[in-house]
Amino acid sequence: MDKFVIRGGRRLRGEVAVSGAKNAAIAIIPAAILSDGVCRIENVPDITDVASITRILYDLGAGVRNIDSSTLEIDPRPIRTHVATEDLARHMRGSYYLLGALLGRFHHAVVTMPGGCDLGVRPIDQHLKGFAALGAKHRLENGMVDVRAERLTGNSVYLDVVSVGATANIILAAVKAEGVTVIENAAKEPHIVDLANFLNSMGADIRGAGTDVIKIYGVRHLSGTTYSIIPDPIEAGTYMAAAAATCGDVLVKNVIPKHLESISAKLEEMGVTVEEFDDSVRVTRTGKLSKCNVKTMPHPGFPTDMQPQICVLLSLAEGTSIINENVWDNRFRYVDELKRMGAQVSVDGKIAVVEGVDHLEGAPVKAPDLRAGAALVIAGLCARGTTQIENIDQIERGYESIDAKLRLLGGDIRRVPVPPARTAQAI
Repeated sequence: MDKFVIRGGRRLRGEVAVSGAKNAAIAIIPAAILSDGVCRIENVPDITDVASITRILYDLGAGVRNIDSSTLEIDPRPIRTHVATEDLARHMRGSYYLLGALLGRFHHAVVTMPGGCDLGVRPIDQHLKGFAALGAKHRLENGMVDVRAERLTGNSVYLDVVSVGATANIILAAVKAEGVTVIENAAKEPHIVDLANFLNSMGADIRGAGTDVIKIYGVRHLSGTTYSIIPDPIEAGTYMAAAAATCGDVLVKNVIPKHLESISAKLEEMGVTVEEFDDSVRVTRTGKLSKCNVKTMPHPGFPTDMQPQICVLLSLAEGTSIINENVWDNRFRYVDELKRMGAQVSVDGKIAVVEGVDHLEGAPVKAPDLRAGAALVIAGLCARGTTQIENIDQIERGYESIDAKLRLLGGDIRRVPVPPARTAQAI
Protein backbone atom coordinates (compact mmCIF):
# COMPACT_ATOMS: atom_id res chain seq x y z
CA MET A 1 0.00 0.00 0.00
CA ASP A 2 1.36 3.40 -1.01
CA LYS A 3 0.46 7.01 -0.28
CA PHE A 4 1.11 10.34 -1.98
CA VAL A 5 3.31 12.89 -0.24
CA ILE A 6 2.84 16.37 -1.69
CA ARG A 7 4.76 19.52 -0.86
CA GLY A 8 2.52 22.35 -1.93
CA GLY A 9 3.08 25.87 -3.12
CA ARG A 10 4.49 25.21 -6.57
CA ARG A 11 2.85 26.69 -9.65
CA LEU A 12 2.06 24.08 -12.27
CA ARG A 13 3.48 24.94 -15.69
CA GLY A 14 3.88 23.09 -18.96
CA GLU A 15 1.92 20.54 -20.96
CA VAL A 16 0.00 17.43 -19.91
CA ALA A 17 -1.60 14.80 -22.17
CA VAL A 18 -4.98 13.38 -21.20
CA SER A 19 -5.56 9.62 -21.41
CA GLY A 20 -8.59 7.79 -22.77
CA ALA A 21 -11.90 8.24 -20.99
CA LYS A 22 -12.42 5.88 -18.04
CA ASN A 23 -16.21 5.97 -18.27
CA ALA A 24 -16.11 5.16 -21.99
CA ALA A 25 -13.55 2.38 -21.61
CA ILE A 26 -15.43 0.46 -18.93
CA ALA A 27 -18.50 0.36 -21.19
CA ILE A 28 -16.73 -0.27 -24.50
CA ILE A 29 -14.59 -3.16 -23.25
CA PRO A 30 -17.64 -5.25 -22.16
CA ALA A 31 -19.36 -4.26 -25.42
CA ALA A 32 -16.72 -6.29 -27.26
CA ILE A 33 -18.49 -9.39 -25.92
CA LEU A 34 -21.18 -8.78 -28.55
CA SER A 35 -18.74 -9.01 -31.46
CA ASP A 36 -18.27 -11.98 -33.77
CA GLY A 37 -14.63 -11.03 -34.32
CA VAL A 38 -11.54 -9.44 -32.82
CA CYS A 39 -11.82 -5.90 -31.47
CA ARG A 40 -8.78 -3.66 -31.30
CA ILE A 41 -9.39 -0.79 -28.87
CA GLU A 42 -6.98 2.14 -28.84
CA ASN A 43 -6.40 5.02 -26.40
CA VAL A 44 -7.28 2.75 -23.47
CA PRO A 45 -6.35 4.36 -20.12
CA ASP A 46 -3.89 2.41 -17.96
CA ILE A 47 -5.98 2.44 -14.78
CA THR A 48 -7.08 -0.21 -12.32
CA ASP A 49 -10.78 -0.15 -13.28
CA VAL A 50 -9.78 -1.01 -16.85
CA ALA A 51 -7.47 -3.75 -15.58
CA SER A 52 -10.37 -5.19 -13.55
CA ILE A 53 -12.93 -5.22 -16.37
CA THR A 54 -10.32 -6.64 -18.75
CA ARG A 55 -9.50 -9.41 -16.28
CA ILE A 56 -13.19 -10.26 -16.00
CA LEU A 57 -13.39 -10.73 -19.78
CA TYR A 58 -10.28 -12.91 -19.62
CA ASP A 59 -11.86 -15.03 -16.87
CA LEU A 60 -15.00 -15.36 -19.00
CA GLY A 61 -12.78 -16.95 -21.65
CA ALA A 62 -12.03 -14.06 -24.00
CA GLY A 63 -8.67 -13.77 -25.67
CA VAL A 64 -7.08 -10.59 -24.31
CA ARG A 65 -3.80 -9.12 -25.51
CA ASN A 66 -2.10 -5.84 -24.67
CA ILE A 67 -0.57 -4.54 -27.89
CA ASP A 68 1.00 -1.65 -25.96
CA SER A 69 0.19 0.39 -22.86
CA SER A 70 -2.85 2.01 -24.52
CA THR A 71 -4.00 -0.59 -27.06
CA LEU A 72 -6.03 -3.66 -26.21
CA GLU A 73 -7.03 -6.55 -28.45
CA ILE A 74 -10.06 -8.61 -27.41
CA ASP A 75 -11.26 -11.82 -29.05
CA PRO A 76 -14.67 -12.59 -27.47
CA ARG A 77 -15.39 -15.67 -29.58
CA PRO A 78 -14.09 -18.22 -27.02
CA ILE A 79 -16.48 -16.97 -24.31
CA ARG A 80 -18.88 -19.77 -23.35
CA THR A 81 -20.26 -18.60 -19.99
CA HIS A 82 -22.77 -15.95 -18.98
CA VAL A 83 -21.58 -15.78 -15.34
CA ALA A 84 -19.14 -12.98 -14.45
CA THR A 85 -16.35 -13.39 -11.92
CA GLU A 86 -17.66 -12.20 -8.56
CA ASP A 87 -14.46 -11.11 -6.80
CA LEU A 88 -13.42 -8.55 -9.41
CA ALA A 89 -16.89 -7.40 -10.46
CA ARG A 90 -17.97 -6.50 -6.94
CA HIS A 91 -15.24 -3.84 -6.63
CA MET A 92 -16.24 -1.66 -9.58
CA ARG A 93 -19.41 0.11 -10.54
CA GLY A 94 -18.93 -0.46 -14.27
CA SER A 95 -19.27 -4.22 -13.85
CA TYR A 96 -23.00 -3.78 -14.44
CA TYR A 97 -22.28 -3.29 -18.16
CA LEU A 98 -21.61 -7.01 -18.23
CA LEU A 99 -25.34 -7.51 -17.67
CA GLY A 100 -26.32 -5.83 -20.94
CA ALA A 101 -23.45 -7.31 -22.94
CA LEU A 102 -23.94 -10.91 -21.75
CA LEU A 103 -27.72 -10.62 -22.05
CA GLY A 104 -27.33 -9.30 -25.59
CA ARG A 105 -25.09 -12.21 -26.57
CA PHE A 106 -26.41 -15.17 -24.58
CA HIS A 107 -29.88 -13.93 -23.55
CA HIS A 108 -28.73 -14.75 -20.01
CA ALA A 109 -26.43 -12.90 -17.60
CA VAL A 110 -25.43 -13.46 -14.00
CA VAL A 111 -23.37 -10.65 -12.47
CA THR A 112 -22.70 -9.58 -8.89
CA MET A 113 -24.25 -6.36 -7.66
CA PRO A 114 -21.86 -3.54 -8.62
CA GLY A 115 -19.40 -1.87 -6.26
CA GLY A 116 -17.08 1.11 -6.83
CA CYS A 117 -17.23 4.43 -4.99
CA ASP A 118 -19.64 4.66 -2.06
CA LEU A 119 -21.67 7.65 -3.23
CA GLY A 120 -25.00 6.65 -1.77
CA VAL A 121 -27.88 4.59 -3.11
CA ARG A 122 -27.21 3.69 -6.72
CA PRO A 123 -29.99 1.30 -7.73
CA ILE A 124 -30.12 -0.54 -11.03
CA ASP A 125 -33.91 -0.46 -11.25
CA GLN A 126 -33.84 1.56 -14.49
CA HIS A 127 -31.47 -1.02 -16.04
CA LEU A 128 -33.84 -3.82 -15.08
CA LYS A 129 -36.83 -1.83 -16.33
CA GLY A 130 -35.14 -1.58 -19.73
CA PHE A 131 -34.28 -5.28 -19.80
CA ALA A 132 -37.89 -6.15 -18.90
CA ALA A 133 -39.18 -4.03 -21.78
CA LEU A 134 -37.01 -6.14 -24.10
CA GLY A 135 -38.55 -9.35 -22.72
CA ALA A 136 -36.11 -10.31 -19.95
CA LYS A 137 -36.94 -11.40 -16.41
CA HIS A 138 -34.65 -11.00 -13.43
CA ARG A 139 -34.11 -12.26 -9.92
CA LEU A 140 -31.72 -11.22 -7.17
CA GLU A 141 -30.10 -13.98 -5.16
CA ASN A 142 -27.09 -13.93 -2.81
CA GLY A 143 -25.96 -10.56 -4.09
CA MET A 144 -26.10 -11.67 -7.73
CA VAL A 145 -28.33 -10.31 -10.48
CA ASP A 146 -29.68 -13.04 -12.77
CA VAL A 147 -31.30 -11.74 -15.99
CA ARG A 148 -32.58 -13.99 -18.76
CA ALA A 149 -34.85 -13.93 -21.80
CA GLU A 150 -36.15 -16.50 -24.25
CA ARG A 151 -35.79 -13.81 -26.90
CA LEU A 152 -35.04 -10.09 -26.91
CA THR A 153 -37.50 -7.91 -28.78
CA GLY A 154 -37.24 -4.18 -29.39
CA ASN A 155 -39.55 -1.91 -27.41
CA SER A 156 -39.94 1.64 -26.11
CA VAL A 157 -38.31 2.45 -22.78
CA TYR A 158 -38.84 5.70 -20.86
CA LEU A 159 -36.26 6.22 -18.14
CA ASP A 160 -37.76 7.71 -14.99
CA VAL A 161 -34.47 9.47 -14.28
CA VAL A 162 -31.59 10.30 -16.60
CA SER A 163 -29.19 7.41 -16.02
CA VAL A 164 -25.91 6.95 -17.87
CA GLY A 165 -25.56 3.35 -16.74
CA ALA A 166 -29.11 2.37 -17.67
CA THR A 167 -28.86 4.08 -21.06
CA ALA A 168 -25.65 2.21 -21.90
CA ASN A 169 -26.90 -1.12 -20.58
CA ILE A 170 -30.13 -0.96 -22.56
CA ILE A 171 -28.15 -0.13 -25.71
CA LEU A 172 -25.94 -3.18 -25.10
CA ALA A 173 -28.92 -5.49 -24.60
CA ALA A 174 -30.91 -4.05 -27.52
CA VAL A 175 -28.26 -3.88 -30.22
CA LYS A 176 -28.86 -7.49 -31.34
CA ALA A 177 -32.53 -7.68 -30.33
CA GLU A 178 -35.27 -8.18 -32.90
CA GLY A 179 -36.87 -4.96 -34.07
CA VAL A 180 -36.43 -1.37 -32.90
CA THR A 181 -35.76 -0.14 -29.37
CA VAL A 182 -36.40 3.49 -28.44
CA ILE A 183 -34.88 4.94 -25.25
CA GLU A 184 -36.55 8.17 -24.13
CA ASN A 185 -35.07 10.52 -21.51
CA ALA A 186 -31.72 8.96 -22.38
CA ALA A 187 -28.39 10.19 -20.98
CA LYS A 188 -26.44 12.41 -23.38
CA GLU A 189 -22.91 12.09 -21.94
CA PRO A 190 -19.95 11.91 -24.36
CA HIS A 191 -19.19 8.32 -23.33
CA ILE A 192 -22.72 7.27 -24.34
CA VAL A 193 -21.95 8.67 -27.80
CA ASP A 194 -18.58 6.88 -27.75
CA LEU A 195 -20.20 3.55 -26.89
CA ALA A 196 -22.72 3.98 -29.71
CA ASN A 197 -19.97 4.89 -32.16
CA PHE A 198 -17.98 1.81 -31.13
CA LEU A 199 -20.96 -0.47 -31.66
CA ASN A 200 -21.81 1.22 -34.97
CA SER A 201 -18.24 0.62 -36.13
CA MET A 202 -18.99 -3.10 -35.63
CA GLY A 203 -22.16 -2.90 -37.73
CA ALA A 204 -24.79 -1.83 -35.20
CA ASP A 205 -27.49 0.67 -36.18
CA ILE A 206 -27.80 3.16 -33.31
CA ARG A 207 -29.16 6.62 -33.99
CA GLY A 208 -29.60 9.68 -31.80
CA ALA A 209 -26.81 9.09 -29.27
CA GLY A 210 -26.06 12.43 -27.65
CA THR A 211 -29.76 13.38 -27.65
CA ASP A 212 -32.47 12.37 -25.20
CA VAL A 213 -34.06 9.93 -27.67
CA ILE A 214 -31.93 7.03 -28.90
CA LYS A 215 -33.14 4.48 -31.45
CA ILE A 216 -31.49 1.07 -31.79
CA TYR A 217 -32.32 -0.99 -34.86
CA GLY A 218 -31.43 -4.58 -33.99
CA VAL A 219 -28.93 -6.47 -36.13
CA ARG A 220 -28.01 -10.15 -36.16
CA HIS A 221 -24.25 -9.90 -36.21
CA LEU A 222 -21.52 -7.50 -35.13
CA SER A 223 -18.08 -7.81 -36.67
CA GLY A 224 -14.65 -7.05 -35.24
CA THR A 225 -13.39 -3.49 -35.40
CA THR A 226 -10.60 -1.06 -34.59
CA TYR A 227 -11.68 1.89 -32.50
CA SER A 228 -10.08 4.70 -30.49
CA ILE A 229 -11.66 5.83 -27.21
CA ILE A 230 -12.33 9.54 -26.66
CA PRO A 231 -10.12 11.56 -24.28
CA ASP A 232 -11.24 11.71 -20.67
CA PRO A 233 -13.08 14.98 -19.95
CA ILE A 234 -12.92 14.48 -16.17
CA GLU A 235 -9.18 13.88 -16.17
CA ALA A 236 -8.83 17.00 -18.34
CA GLY A 237 -11.04 18.98 -15.98
CA THR A 238 -9.00 17.81 -13.00
CA TYR A 239 -5.75 19.15 -14.51
CA MET A 240 -7.56 22.36 -15.45
CA ALA A 241 -8.64 22.78 -11.83
CA ALA A 242 -5.13 21.98 -10.59
CA ALA A 243 -3.67 24.66 -12.86
CA ALA A 244 -6.20 27.18 -11.56
CA ALA A 245 -5.61 26.22 -7.90
CA THR A 246 -1.84 26.71 -8.14
CA CYS A 247 -1.91 29.98 -10.16
CA GLY A 248 -0.44 27.92 -12.97
CA ASP A 249 -0.14 27.98 -16.74
CA VAL A 250 -0.93 24.56 -18.21
CA LEU A 251 -1.72 23.35 -21.72
CA VAL A 252 -4.01 20.32 -21.41
CA LYS A 253 -3.58 18.27 -24.58
CA ASN A 254 -5.52 15.46 -26.28
CA VAL A 255 -8.95 16.80 -25.36
CA ILE A 256 -12.24 17.58 -27.09
CA PRO A 257 -12.88 21.18 -25.95
CA LYS A 258 -16.63 20.89 -26.50
CA HIS A 259 -16.78 18.16 -23.84
CA LEU A 260 -15.23 20.63 -21.37
CA GLU A 261 -17.57 23.59 -21.95
CA SER A 262 -19.39 23.43 -18.61
CA ILE A 263 -16.07 23.15 -16.75
CA SER A 264 -14.44 25.95 -18.74
CA ALA A 265 -17.46 28.20 -18.14
CA LYS A 266 -17.22 27.84 -14.35
CA LEU A 267 -13.47 28.42 -14.32
CA GLU A 268 -13.91 31.58 -16.38
CA GLU A 269 -16.68 32.72 -14.02
CA MET A 270 -14.14 32.37 -11.20
CA GLY A 271 -11.60 34.56 -13.00
CA VAL A 272 -9.50 31.84 -14.64
CA THR A 273 -8.44 32.24 -18.28
CA VAL A 274 -9.28 29.30 -20.54
CA GLU A 275 -8.13 29.32 -24.17
CA GLU A 276 -9.49 26.68 -26.53
CA PHE A 277 -7.59 25.16 -29.46
CA ASP A 278 -8.43 22.29 -31.80
CA ASP A 279 -7.50 19.50 -29.39
CA SER A 280 -6.20 21.30 -26.31
CA VAL A 281 -7.04 23.97 -23.77
CA ARG A 282 -4.70 26.35 -21.98
CA VAL A 283 -5.55 27.30 -18.41
CA THR A 284 -3.88 30.26 -16.69
CA ARG A 285 -4.58 32.17 -13.52
CA THR A 286 -2.91 35.32 -12.25
CA GLY A 287 -5.44 37.01 -9.94
CA LYS A 288 -7.70 35.99 -7.08
CA LEU A 289 -10.50 33.49 -7.52
CA SER A 290 -14.06 34.79 -7.49
CA LYS A 291 -16.94 33.06 -5.73
CA CYS A 292 -19.61 31.31 -7.78
CA ASN A 293 -22.43 28.82 -7.39
CA VAL A 294 -22.25 25.33 -8.85
CA LYS A 295 -25.13 22.96 -9.57
CA THR A 296 -24.29 19.48 -10.81
CA MET A 297 -26.53 18.17 -13.58
CA PRO A 298 -26.55 15.46 -16.25
CA HIS A 299 -24.66 16.37 -19.41
CA PRO A 300 -24.40 19.06 -20.76
CA GLY A 301 -24.61 20.47 -17.22
CA PHE A 302 -21.72 20.64 -14.77
CA PRO A 303 -20.55 17.06 -14.12
CA THR A 304 -20.87 15.56 -10.65
CA ASP A 305 -17.46 13.94 -11.19
CA MET A 306 -15.90 17.44 -11.15
CA GLN A 307 -17.73 18.67 -8.05
CA PRO A 308 -15.05 17.82 -5.44
CA GLN A 309 -12.32 19.39 -7.58
CA ILE A 310 -14.26 22.63 -8.04
CA CYS A 311 -14.94 22.71 -4.29
CA VAL A 312 -11.19 23.02 -3.67
CA LEU A 313 -11.10 26.10 -5.89
CA LEU A 314 -14.14 27.61 -4.19
CA SER A 315 -12.41 27.03 -0.84
CA LEU A 316 -9.79 29.54 -2.00
CA ALA A 317 -12.19 32.00 -3.65
CA GLU A 318 -13.20 35.33 -2.16
CA GLY A 319 -16.65 35.23 -0.56
CA THR A 320 -19.28 32.55 -0.14
CA SER A 321 -20.11 29.94 -2.77
CA ILE A 322 -22.87 27.34 -2.83
CA ILE A 323 -22.64 23.86 -4.35
CA ASN A 324 -25.86 22.00 -5.12
CA GLU A 325 -25.26 18.29 -5.70
CA ASN A 326 -28.11 16.89 -7.80
CA VAL A 327 -26.75 13.45 -8.70
CA TRP A 328 -25.29 11.45 -5.76
CA ASP A 329 -26.31 11.45 -2.10
CA ASN A 330 -22.86 10.97 -0.54
CA ARG A 331 -20.71 13.06 -2.87
CA PHE A 332 -19.68 15.37 0.03
CA ARG A 333 -17.92 12.64 2.03
CA TYR A 334 -14.59 14.30 1.24
CA VAL A 335 -15.49 17.55 3.02
CA ASP A 336 -14.22 16.42 6.43
CA GLU A 337 -10.84 15.65 4.87
CA LEU A 338 -10.75 19.04 3.15
CA LYS A 339 -11.63 20.75 6.43
CA ARG A 340 -8.55 19.13 8.00
CA MET A 341 -6.59 21.28 5.56
CA GLY A 342 -8.31 24.48 6.68
CA ALA A 343 -11.24 24.68 4.27
CA GLN A 344 -14.49 26.14 5.63
CA VAL A 345 -17.30 24.05 4.18
CA SER A 346 -20.63 23.24 5.78
CA VAL A 347 -22.92 20.57 4.35
CA ASP A 348 -26.66 20.20 4.70
CA GLY A 349 -27.97 17.29 2.66
CA LYS A 350 -27.12 17.96 -0.97
CA ILE A 351 -26.07 21.57 -0.37
CA ALA A 352 -22.57 22.72 0.58
CA VAL A 353 -21.78 26.29 1.62
CA VAL A 354 -18.14 27.17 0.98
CA GLU A 355 -16.54 30.16 2.73
CA GLY A 356 -13.32 31.13 0.96
CA VAL A 357 -10.10 31.13 3.00
CA ASP A 358 -6.72 32.71 2.32
CA HIS A 359 -4.90 29.40 1.99
CA LEU A 360 -5.00 25.68 2.79
CA GLU A 361 -2.55 23.89 5.09
CA GLY A 362 -0.99 20.50 4.40
CA ALA A 363 -2.34 17.64 6.52
CA PRO A 364 -2.62 13.84 6.56
CA VAL A 365 -5.83 12.85 4.73
CA LYS A 366 -7.47 9.82 3.14
CA ALA A 367 -9.17 9.57 -0.26
CA PRO A 368 -12.76 8.38 0.38
CA ASP A 369 -13.46 7.83 -3.33
CA LEU A 370 -12.03 8.40 -6.80
CA ARG A 371 -12.92 12.04 -7.50
CA ALA A 372 -12.56 13.09 -3.86
CA GLY A 373 -9.04 11.69 -3.99
CA ALA A 374 -8.26 13.82 -7.03
CA ALA A 375 -9.62 16.86 -5.19
CA LEU A 376 -7.33 16.18 -2.23
CA VAL A 377 -4.37 15.97 -4.62
CA ILE A 378 -5.29 19.43 -5.95
CA ALA A 379 -5.63 20.71 -2.39
CA GLY A 380 -2.21 19.33 -1.53
CA LEU A 381 -0.63 20.97 -4.56
CA CYS A 382 -1.79 24.45 -3.56
CA ALA A 383 -1.55 24.08 0.24
CA ARG A 384 1.23 25.35 2.45
CA GLY A 385 3.41 22.58 3.80
CA THR A 386 3.16 18.84 3.26
CA THR A 387 0.07 16.78 2.56
CA GLN A 388 -0.02 13.00 2.85
CA ILE A 389 -2.85 11.20 1.04
CA GLU A 390 -3.62 7.58 1.88
CA ASN A 391 -6.01 5.18 0.14
CA ILE A 392 -4.62 6.25 -3.25
CA ASP A 393 -5.84 3.03 -4.85
CA GLN A 394 -9.15 4.89 -5.16
CA ILE A 395 -7.44 7.60 -7.23
CA GLU A 396 -5.69 5.09 -9.47
CA ARG A 397 -9.04 3.54 -10.42
CA GLY A 398 -9.53 6.50 -12.77
CA TYR A 399 -6.28 8.45 -13.26
CA GLU A 400 -3.36 7.14 -15.26
CA SER A 401 0.03 8.03 -13.73
CA ILE A 402 -1.36 11.12 -12.03
CA ASP A 403 1.76 11.58 -9.91
CA ALA A 404 4.13 11.32 -12.90
CA LYS A 405 2.02 13.73 -14.96
CA LEU A 406 1.95 16.28 -12.15
CA ARG A 407 5.72 16.02 -11.65
CA LEU A 408 6.17 16.89 -15.34
CA LEU A 409 4.21 20.08 -14.59
CA GLY A 410 6.49 20.91 -11.66
CA GLY A 411 4.40 19.50 -8.85
CA ASP A 412 6.26 18.05 -5.87
CA ILE A 413 4.42 14.75 -5.45
CA ARG A 414 5.97 11.43 -4.47
CA ARG A 415 4.65 7.93 -3.98
CA VAL A 416 5.94 6.34 -0.80
CA PRO A 417 5.08 3.07 0.94
CA VAL A 418 2.71 3.18 3.90
CA PRO A 419 4.42 1.42 6.82
CA PRO A 420 2.48 -1.58 8.12
CA ALA A 421 0.31 -0.90 11.15
CA ARG A 422 1.90 -1.99 14.39
CA THR A 423 -0.03 -4.47 16.46
CA ALA A 424 -0.09 -4.50 20.23
CA GLN A 425 2.41 -6.91 21.73
CA ALA A 426 1.14 -9.52 24.12
CA ILE A 427 2.35 -8.90 27.67
